[in-house]
Amino acid sequence: MLSTAKSLKNKAYSTMIAAATLLALVALPGGASAFSSPFVGLSGSWSGGGVITMASGVKERIRCRARYNVGGSGSSLDLTLRCASDSFKFELQSNVAHNNGAVSGTWAEMTRRVGGNIDGVARGNRIQVRVSGTLSALLAMSTSANQQSISIEAPGSEMSSVAISLSRGR
Repeated sequence: MLSTAKSLKNKAYSTMIAAATLLALVALPGGASAFSSPFVGLSGSWSGGGVITMASGVKERIRCRARYNVGGSGSSLDLTLRCASDSFKFELQSNVAHNNGAVSGTWAEMTRRVGGNIDGVARGNRIQVRVSGTLSALLAMSTSANQQSISIEAPGSEMSSVAISLSRGR
């Protein structure tokens, strides 16, 4: 009986050491980055639809497909977003990095051959960035499990705003 008690005590001690080690790895700056990056849950194909509002005020239904490639344990993201309505289409490509809550990178809209920089913040499941360069826009994205919403506001451009809801793997 004494041997069984000693064995249980050793197992409990080993479990506590393993848990403490795991906790320490997660708490380290390098160890936490994969868990805290907003990019980790985005990898893969997404599709859905929404509404585009033109500068004239005309609104149209829009269909979209997105492809996210996540690298560097969640520190980098390549995005391709293709959308089309009955009279308008765009293809947005971006390469961004996440570092301690800051998001930065570059973007290009391929159908109009314009581009520029991306700067913003990421907190939890929400990313908010300012797009600058050939045109200016605000982009907000939030993700919950396999659902995502994207909002783009580009006052003064041909496309005034876009609201999109996407689902993973449709």
